Amino acid sequence: GDPTVFTFSIHGAKNFPFHKEESDLDAPLPDGTGDAEFLATLETGLESALDAADADLAIYLAGADPFESDRLGRLAVTKPGLAERDRLVLETCRDRGIPVAVTMAGGYAHRVEDTVDVHLQSIRRAASLTNTPTTREGRTRSER
Repeated sequence: GDPTVFTFSIHGAKNFPFHKEESDLDAPLPDGTGDAEFLATLETGLESALDAADADLAIYLAGADPFESDRLGRLAVTKPGLAERDRLVLETCRDRGIPVAVTMAGGYAHRVEDTVDVHLQSIRRAASLTNTPTTREGRTRSER
């Protein structure tokens, strides 16, 4: 792969696809992992990934497949847990002055409305932070 790109993946160890591409930092989780373990793993992994990457840009795949009723993700993260995931990723990057490109990914809930809800809350969280751009040092542009 490209040595200028650092990838961090937190995912169900046994979810689809069964053969996964290797990331620079992988965090495979057991079936049924809920909010607390998912978020603790994310927080630790995110800090490690950002420290290792010295990133100029983060591309955040805000997947809906960790959701508890997703048919393929095999995890048990609630909608509030996924909202906290979004907050953690976006605010951590913001606080480090790293711009984030957010993409929607995954999402195979039994009810399509649940997948839409998860994606919509990710979009809303990202949009709520776009009014406070920061520099790489973590200050808002108006504080310079």
